[in-house]
Amino acid sequence: MYAVVDIEATGGNYLKGRIIEIAVYVFDGTQIVHEYSSLINPKVSIDWYVTKLTGITNSMVKDAPTFMDVAQEIHQLISDKIFVAHDVNFDYKILKSELKRTGLVIQQPKLCTIEMSRTVFPQQPSYSLGKLCKELGIDIPQEQRHRAAGDALATTKLLQLLLDN
Repeated sequence: MYAVVDIEATGGNYLKGRIIEIAVYVFDGTQIVHEYSSLINPKVSIDWYVTKLTGITNSMVKDAPTFMDVAQEIHQLISDKIFVAHDVNFDYKILKSELKRTGLVIQQPKLCTIEMSRTVFPQQPSYSLGKLCKELGIDIPQEQRHRAAGDALATTKLLQLLLDN
C-alpha cells in the first residue's frame, strides 16, 4: 500500500515552515482506496509568494483545523505504507517535523516519483510535476495545480503509470 502525499506549506525549510494544506491518497497499486484533504491553520502567516503560487491565503486557513487537530488521523493514514511524493524528501521532512511536534513518529520507506520517472522515462525534458504530467497525458486542471489534493491526485496517477511501465 502507498500513501501518496502532497503538502503546501507557509514557506521556508522543513524546520521553519508549517503545513497549510495536506492531501493523502491511499493507493493499493491499482486504485485509490481512501482520500483525505484539508486546509490547516499554521498559526503563523503564509509567505506572500506561497499565496501567489497556491492561492491559499491567511483568511482561508484561519478557521481550518490546526495540525494538532488532525495529526493522529494523518499519522494513521500514512503508517505502515510506502510514503510517496513528487520530491518526496520535502513532503516527508516537513510532515515528519510537524508530527514530531505532536509527539508522533513516522519512519517508513519513501518513494520519489521524480527519481522513479527519471528511471522509467529517461528522455523527458522536465521532471516537474506539471510538465511531466502534460508530457505523459495526465490531466491536472489548472485550478488544481499547486493545491495539495490536485497535486496528490496527479502524483497518484503518475505512480500508476510508473508501476505499469
